[in-house]
Order: sequence, then C-alpha cells, then structure tokens
Amino acid sequence: MVTVLEQSTGAVLLTGSGELTISEQEERDYLEKLVERAFYSAGKALQTLRDKKLYRSTHKSFESYCLDRFNYNSSRSYQLMDAADVVDNLKKVPQIVELLPTAEGQVRPLVKLDFDTRREAWKMAVEEVNGKVPSGRVVKDIVNRIRERTKLPNPHRVGEVCMILPKDNPDLRGKSGFWCVIVGVGDFSCTVETWDGEYTVKIEHLKSLEYTDTDCQFMQKLLARLRRLYQVANRDAATDWLLLGFGKQPQAWLTLVQESLLVTLEQTYGVVP
Repeated sequence: MVTVLEQSTGAVLLTGSGELTISEQEERDYLEKLVERAFYSAGKALQTLRDKKLYRSTHKSFESYCLDRFNYNSSRSYQLMDAADVVDNLKKVPQIVELLPTAEGQVRPLVKLDFDTRREAWKMAVEEVNGKVPSGRVVKDIVNRIRERTKLPNPHRVGEVCMILPKDNPDLRGKSGFWCVIVGVGDFSCTVETWDGEYTVKIEHLKSLEYTDTDCQFMQKLLARLRRLYQVANRDAATDWLLLGFGKQPQAWLTLVQESLLVTLEQTYGVVP
C-alpha cells in the first residue's frame, strides 16, 4: 500500500513499505547532518574546553587532558579545532552553507590560507565535483593550483615538525614515514633535518604534524640527541635500528622504556644529551 502525503510547501512524499514519513525524513536529515558535522562539533567543544581551562581540575595541560580523556594527541586535537575555525569561516558565505565540509580531512588543506582564499578554494573545489561536497584530495589539488597561480607564501615555518611524503620523488626514496624539523624555508621548498641528514624537500612532500610550540621544542631536542648518536663513529648496527625507530615515530613524547633506551645509548657512547 502506498500513501500520498502533501507537505505545506506543496511537495509530495510517498510513503509505504520501506518509505519514510515526512517527520521521519526530517529526523533523518537532522541526524545525517549531525554525523556529517561531528568533526565540527568536536572541534568547537575542544576549543571551549581549552579556552575555559575546564581540564584544570584533573590535568596540568590541555594536551595531556586530551590524550587521557579522548586518546587525541596534540596534533589531532588542534586539527579538529582548526577545522572548526575553517567551517565557521565558510559558513559566512550563504551560497555554500548547504555544501559545507563533512570531514576534517576536507578542510585540512585550507587551514593555512587566509579567510578570503579559503572561501575561494572551497567554492572552486565544489565546482570541480559538479556541486557536491569535494574530497580532501580535490581540495588539496585546488589549494596547490591557487598557490602556484598566486605564489602564496610557503605555509611552513622554521622549527615546525613535519612528516616526509616521498610520493614519486626518487631523491626521497626510503624516507617514507620519517619525521623532520624544518631548518630553512624557501619559496616552494624547505630545508629539513632528520635523524640521518639534511634534505631539501618541496612543499607537497611535507605534511605538517600541527604540533604546538611546546611539542616542536621537544622534537627539536629529541632530534639533536638522535643526530649526536648518528654521528658516533663505529657505532653498533643495533644503534641504527633504534635510531630508525625513533626517526619514524612522530610522537611528541617518549615512553619510560624509550627514554631508558636512549639514555643507555648516550651513556654507552659517552654522548652528552
């Protein structure tokens, strides 16, 4: 049996076996938007928790609170908060309110753009996929095109911690998964240091880990310790295995075991941390 229902707008909705009533369809639309905007809600909630320091009764820092409570490292927490800021910016453009991002990865390439360029890039990405919500890959491609066209400044900064993405660059073969610290910034590339050397890497081969300044400082000190061990002549092969492990683990802290291993190596070779 099929029932015809008429809405106040004059639109007709068919209901029957497997069909939805008008109220059910409205509820579905509402819940779908909640799911699609979950990353935005999370980002806004994290901003409030941070700004009001609502973590202070149990934790000394916002970062340690997020790790304990949500299992978010500082990078993930700030990705969500940055994404919420971008969505707030895009919401100010009436034409794209119904086509806002549905995942944090879709707005990540927009974070380091100014407000007007963010909006331009998102509208271009929507047009690229014929009026649908674009994927993160499409948005990133659009941002790269805008950067090439307008010569946008290099989004990275000295001291920032990034992941190396070799892609199709033969000069970076074997560096997949390495984290690095930026020591120099050019127009379209950066000079970076890893545990085993210094490299010049194009912007598209770097992915910011979005660390806080405190996290970046920790990683810079850790890199210096790894570099000193790498420079030890006639070091045991096992040392390189451990250095490789540290060099591929981009967490802004060390476990007790990791710190113990690192200290043991430093004491064995007489390297001052």
